Amino acid sequence: MNPYLQQWFARLAALSSGVTTDAIWENYTTIGGTCDAVEFTAYLHGLLQLDAFERDMAAHAINEILDNDDSPVRRAAYTTDTLSLASGVPTDSSFGSWTDQALRRFTTASADLFPLDRPESLRLRSLNQTRLMDSPPDERFDRITREAQATFGVSSSSIALIGQHRQFIKSVTGPIGSNGPRRTSFCAQTIRSEEVLVVRDALADDTFRDNPLVQLKPHIRFYAGHTLRGPGGWPIGTLCIIDDRPGEFSAADKLVLKRLAAEAQDQVEVFHS
Repeated sequence: MNPYLQQWFARLAALSSGVTTDAIWENYTTIGGTCDAVEFTAYLHGLLQLDAFERDMAAHAINEILDNDDSPVRRAAYTTDTLSLASGVPTDSSFGSWTDQALRRFTTASADLFPLDRPESLRLRSLNQTRLMDSPPDERFDRITREAQATFGVSSSSIALIGQHRQFIKSVTGPIGSNGPRRTSFCAQTIRSEEVLVVRDALADDTFRDNPLVQLKPHIRFYAGHTLRGPGGWPIGTLCIIDDRPGEFSAADKLVLKRLAAEAQDQVEVFHS
């Protein structure tokens, strides 16, 4: 089954039944799902695509709840007819055709979140050339995030890399900061800017107030990030500081963050040289 169509059926089943995302998430982890809560929530809201195994785990988590409640709601779909039949779920689509307007809106929004135009392709190639994505922890980077956290007195500091669909945390000091979907990443916004991105109170910011990372754990309120660049000068990630309380950020603070980002930039260049 087309992954976006499968995602639609999962979302439709969840919405039609009234089962909460938290309840589905709890069952999903119980049966062996491995995505974190942010990724799972983003998937059910059409903001992130998962691989086939995780899509099937999400579908099964929903269907188990519906079966236990004897719900009349149409079950979430699986990736193959074999899995559908084994689970007793009909394999036919309830859409009249692929031109159904609701489906087209959903799949277009999901598939076109991060189109691979030429600049994005070059940016991802630059990221790949650094060999930093999914690399193990490194004291050279950890030293910088520790200094940033201590200098600004915030909950956490991290060095994050932005892939096509996800954020990878190369280094983090403190409890706030984890791998997750690009769609919800503050740092994904930072790499679009030439300047330091400062969010003094995320709950009062139109761009971020509805972000799951603000509304749910880790409840981000303050954020400041500086872009890091790969070969060719392409923006590949950030050094950022994060707190669960609103905060101020002066011109002097900006200079300090830029200095620390310059140190992180030096290590990026050493890493891929």
